[in-house]
Amino acid sequence: MMIFRNDKDAPQPSPEQLQEMLKDWDNWLGGIAAQGRLVSSDALGFQGKTFDSKGVVSDGPYAEVKEIVGGYTMVKAKDFDEAVTLSKGCPMFDVGGTVEVRDIMVFE
Repeated sequence: MMIFRNDKDAPQPSPEQLQEMLKDWDNWLGGIAAQGRLVSSDALGFQGKTFDSKGVVSDGPYAEVKEIVGGYTMVKAKDFDEAVTLSKGCPMFDVGGTVEVRDIMVFE
């Protein structure tokens, strides 16, 4: 799984820049899909809630966090190194963001 993070205070793109960014994402994800490696991918909304063990509900995203999780992509890879290689060229890097690559543990 790839988790996309960006600085919450990053400048907002213009409509034209946003269209170009969406093309870049489509091209990057299309390349992964063409290899038969794409499982799913979605952007995350801006609303959320967190529930803690004491039953406290907090609204989010939170002012105290520096980064926001903007979305995720799940890929099929033969190993962790291949998943990292698939993350190269991600458009998130073009806006100063990061990609966190994580394995998914499957319990039977």
